[in-house]
Amino acid sequence: MENKEKNTQLFLYLVGSFEMSAMMAMGKIKNPMTDKTEKDLQQAQFSIDLLDMIKEKTEGKLSEYELKYLENTLGQLKLNYIDEAKKPSETPVSEEKKSEESTAAPENKEQ
Repeated sequence: MENKEKNTQLFLYLVGSFEMSAMMAMGKIKNPMTDKTEKDLQQAQFSIDLLDMIKEKTEGKLSEYELKYLENTLGQLKLNYIDEAKKPSETPVSEEKKSEESTAAPENKEQ
């Protein structure tokens, strides 16, 4: 395989890796390690930010195909992120407070 072809394949793999990471963090696909669907929008945003940085740093250096792949991936991820960010939190606030209270250190009671 020619070096340019190899680098294109590696670039597509890199973009795809960040895409999968973001999709898992948005709860769109299961984490293959835990076999669970988990949601961490901060982690999803981090993966998207990394792809945005890669796009900025490689400006003018990508083939048309690589650029379109990166732009399409970013567009799709950003739309999915907005969709997930609009959804209400899965745990109601009252449930979160109950959970925090039950795990908090016991207060000093009468002795």
